[in-house]
This record gives sequence, C-alpha cells and structure tokens, in this order.
Amino acid sequence: MKIRCLVVDDKPLAIDLLLEYISKIPFLELIASTTDPVEGLELLRTQQIDLIFLDIQMPQLSGLQFMKIAGDKTRVILTTAYAQYALDGYEHDAVDYLLKPIAFDRFYLAAEKAKRSLQANLAGLAVNEIPSDHSPSEKSNTWLFVKTEHRIQKINLAEVLYIEGLENYACIQTSTERILTLQTLKRLGEQLPPKEFVRVHRSFLISMQHISYVERSSIFLINGFQIAIGNSYRNNFYQILENK
Repeated sequence: MKIRCLVVDDKPLAIDLLLEYISKIPFLELIASTTDPVEGLELLRTQQIDLIFLDIQMPQLSGLQFMKIAGDKTRVILTTAYAQYALDGYEHDAVDYLLKPIAFDRFYLAAEKAKRSLQANLAGLAVNEIPSDHSPSEKSNTWLFVKTEHRIQKINLAEVLYIEGLENYACIQTSTERILTLQTLKRLGEQLPPKEFVRVHRSFLISMQHISYVERSSIFLINGFQIAIGNSYRNNFYQILENK
C-alpha cells in the first residue's frame, strides 16, 4: 500500500529532513509540505491524505490545535523538540511521537507503525462489510465481528466487560476470555452502542451493564475487574450513570 503524506512544520530545514526521509521509504508518497498550519488544514480538506508529519510548536496553530480541528480525517505522527508534549500527543490519538533531531531509524519505525495502523483500519472496515442474516440495527446492538491475527471472530456484546486500547491494537475482555484485535480502541468505540459502552479513560471502554459499583475514581466490574476513571472522562461518565 502507498501512504499519502503531508508534512507541516514551520521550520524549512525540518521539512527538508522529513522530505529526504520520506523519499527513502517505498511505501510513503509525499503529497505536499507547508510551513503554514492553516494551509495544511486546507490541503487536508482538498487532498487525499493518509498521514501527516506534524510539528507541535508553530505560530497561529499548534500541532495539538491542528489535530482538534482536523478531527479523525487522517493519521498523525507528531514531531517536536520538546519531550514534555509526548503525553498530550497520545491523548489526541497520535500514531507516534518523534523527538527532534530525528534519526532515520526512528523515523522508519514510526512510518511502519502508521502503516500497521492504516492496514488494521482497512481490515476492520472489510470485516464490517461481511454480509449476515441480521439487520444492521440488530448487528450494531448485539454483536460485531473483529479481526484477530488469524481469524475473524464474532463477539457477543452482552459478554464484553471492557475493551483496553494497546496503541494500534485493542484487547477485548469478555466474561470468559481476552481477545486481541487488530483494531484501535477509537475505531471499536465508533461501532459500539454509545450508551451501553462508555469511554472512561484514554485506554479503556467499559460496559455499563457489567458495573458492580463505583468508588471514588474507580469502577468495579463483575468478575473483580477494576478500571480507573480518567479526569477528562469523569463528568461524561457520571452524567451517563445518573441518566441510567
């Protein structure tokens, strides 16, 4: 597969290095580069872009502000000279985080990671297109198919306790087993009934029907599982809990 790339960085020298690296990797294809993040948003709107190499510290718009505006249109690898922004990048679902000065071997690993993420997403979309005898509404509310390493597996949503995000993969914990799927937590969340499965942490989606009790900043599920509630998810979780 060819990954169509956009580079956004306010430093021309940083762009030159990234363009050189992109030219050395056969599965990367440069579509455009710019020092202006506003122009980058316009390019994203008008061009088919699979992956952005995005600087964080820029005038007009920071990389994180850029990601908020862009939404889920593309994958992002953040580039910056400031290591303290790494956690913020992962909170915004960046594929990877490259610290300047960027070595080629580290760049290549990040590109491979983006490739795996895009392949997993394509596999997930293909799985969702599998025909069945069930109506779409029944499928979305009672079960779904997920792609694992060796097979396509049907999951009964009533048996799912929680789903844990593991970078470009996710682990589905049911009442009887753990299933590793080649789909991200974010993509899985988009396929689940929103009032039945709630994001309570950047790494966890939980099933509301399997909550045993909530104490302080933790959710206790049946079977003894304990999940921490993230600060940025707390208000939404309690609002849903109160309306149940």
